[in-house]
Amino acid sequence: QVQLVESGGGLVQAGGSLRLSCTASGRIFSINEMGWYRQAAGKQRELVAGISSVGITIYVDSVKGRFTISRDNGKNIVYLQMNSLKPEDTAVYYCNARIQQTRYSVGVIYWGQGTEVTVSS
Repeated sequence: QVQLVESGGGLVQAGGSLRLSCTASGRIFSINEMGWYRQAAGKQRELVAGISSVGITIYVDSVKGRFTISRDNGKNIVYLQMNSLKPEDTAVYYCNARIQQTRYSVGVIYWGQGTEVTVSS
């Protein structure tokens, strides 16, 4: 079984920073792409940032220059450093990862339970 557990959310004032972490555990052979999504109240879940197994990154336009995604392959952790936070960044943030459990299995996408980020104005 595989689990993704996020941490680091909370309440912060506009202009502040938070660092989210997501740790994958369980039976893991390899982790391919990892990413952070968010879902604000009444809105659809959207991709915030993604990172490939070799470190290639993508970002939604609204966070470019403010958020940075990174990963520690040795520890199976993906991070999201969020700077210059705005009230519109308020959402529940979810990590996901495409994980192979054995050398011969296909990658399956797993999701964390979410961590709440609230940015006050």
